[in-house]
Amino acid sequence: MTETRDDNVTWLTQEAYDRLKAELEHLSGPGRIEIAEKIEAAREEGDLKENGGYHAAKEEQGKIEARIVQLNSILRNARVGEAPRKPGVVGPGMTVTIKFEGDDEEVTFLLASREESGAPIDVYSPRSPLGSAINGKKIGESASYTLPNGRSLAVEIIEAVPYGGD
Repeated sequence: MTETRDDNVTWLTQEAYDRLKAELEHLSGPGRIEIAEKIEAAREEGDLKENGGYHAAKEEQGKIEARIVQLNSILRNARVGEAPRKPGVVGPGMTVTIKFEGDDEEVTFLLASREESGAPIDVYSPRSPLGSAINGKKIGESASYTLPNGRSLAVEIIEAVPYGGD
């Protein structure tokens, strides 16, 4: 279901694993055939320098090939099942509630892989700046992380419970 701190392992539910495997099989087989046919049809239209259909098809082919590489990597390093979790400790597969420094409003989200889709709450990657900063922290502890603008922001861990799927 989720990623671990180890960049080489991605925890996935069986459903996510099956979905990614099916996507890989489609892209590696029929997907490649379809794009090759599009490229060939566009090539037959003539001058490739000014052939928008050809260039669009080649760009689509590049995206398909990149996704195939990405899926192969994810599936090669995937572990199916639940990531190890400790109650009260932030980690992959946990629903986390935090409070930003200087703000009384609490924010709750799932710390999980972006490959897990369909969660009814926001999903933050353990590899994101916030996810990396809070991973391993306990309830009541604080962590700081760097925003894209270079400023640092502190958060306090309010709650960390295993994700129940609702």
